[in-house]
Amino acid sequence: MTDLSHLIDTSMPVHDATRLTDGGNQARIVLNGQIYSLRITRAGKLILTK
Repeated sequence: MTDLSHLIDTSMPVHDATRLTDGGNQARIVLNGQIYSLRITRAGKLILTK
């Protein structure tokens, strides 16, 4: 695993997308009563949709 600590702005939280998806490729995120879908694509990109 690569050390990315020098790239991380410590003034905001950092979350690993694979942990958010519990090792899968999708997760639901709730904000103000709205449900959003987070998806990790086969190419390793993130897509967030409402």
